[in-house]
Amino acid sequence: MSTELKDFCYKTYEQSYIQECSKLVCEKRAARKNIEIIAQKEAIKNTVIKAIEHFKDVESALIWKTIYEIHIHRKSGIDDANIIAKVVSADQSWKKSSGHAFEEMIKLLGNNILNDFGIEIVLQKDLNKLIKANELNNEPRDISWLKEQIKASIFDLYAIINRDSKKFCYGCIQTKTSIRDRVTRDREPSLAAMQSFFWSTIVVLDGDFLRLPKFISMVNGGTVEHSQNGWHGLYVFSDKYTSDRIYSTDLNLLNFREHAIEAANYWLTQRQWFDNTWKAQ
Repeated sequence: MSTELKDFCYKTYEQSYIQECSKLVCEKRAARKNIEIIAQKEAIKNTVIKAIEHFKDVESALIWKTIYEIHIHRKSGIDDANIIAKVVSADQSWKKSSGHAFEEMIKLLGNNILNDFGIEIVLQKDLNKLIKANELNNEPRDISWLKEQIKASIFDLYAIINRDSKKFCYGCIQTKTSIRDRVTRDREPSLAAMQSFFWSTIVVLDGDFLRLPKFISMVNGGTVEHSQNGWHGLYVFSDKYTSDRIYSTDLNLLNFREHAIEAANYWLTQRQWFDNTWKAQ
């Protein structure tokens, strides 16, 4: 990275950021807590455009990387590119490992309370093994649909009911430490699962996003934008957000257990009615 490019981007970013902050404060167009966010976006946008125009022989990707490092420096005070790279790598590693750890935690807790009822929570890879070994007794249409979900890594966990020495996959489960930034992307597969008459649920660690009506309606439906519920139930590790299909839970997962049992029995006996309108009693 050339010193000229870095200096240009740094000066442009800082100038744009300070100007936008001043303008927002003077015009009172944004709440104080939002000023930084708005100014950052403006600074990034302006710096990218001006740098690409000024450094016509420099790859845009390098310009973007330079601005990224400048942004990280402003937020953290770190000015060493190698340290920044290590921090980013560590953060990405955390996101990947923590997500997998959380889904395995839910699998462990779920099986501890459901095994006595003939229900097993399995990872995606476990379901794949069951299908390859022809150990699932679902109809061919189900098997084909489940294979598609596995191929696209759609769901984290699946619920299996053992009945009369036969195994049936009846539930699709998403596990998220937080879903604020990707709730729409998580919701669409759930709608598809319910349309295919599967029990579809999501277990969330951080429910902060549920403070906002938009996200509540994504779960419960009932609005113009989200007319139908996005899941049969959302289970959150907090007692602040219980509402309709949003259930407060803890390490005991007691409501999840009761609903999993109820859903399994309904799926086995009245599956043709198991659409998005089904709700645990």
